[in-house]
Amino acid sequence: MHKEELLELHQIFFDIKEYYEALNADLKFPEYTALKITPDQVNRSKLEHKYAIFVLGSEIAAAMKEIETISSRGIPARMRDLAERTLKEMESEHKN
Repeated sequence: MHKEELLELHQIFFDIKEYYEALNADLKFPEYTALKITPDQVNRSKLEHKYAIFVLGSEIAAAMKEIETISSRGIPARMRDLAERTLKEMESEHKN
């Protein structure tokens, strides 16, 4: 996936986060917030945006379980796994 496409996907996830926050002000996205990255930070690396997408996706899926009645139990775990893989990839890239 090209960086521009990742930025678009990051923006979509960011918009979904804001939607859920509007539905329930008690919802927090602490892991994503701690990353201090937003879709408009185009200077950040492609891997950083990819990682942010997976972290945010995991937290969105957890929020969906609280707000909606759909069965999304496996989604947070899968997104967390993808985030961890991407973090390892980022760490490996920084070592080189």
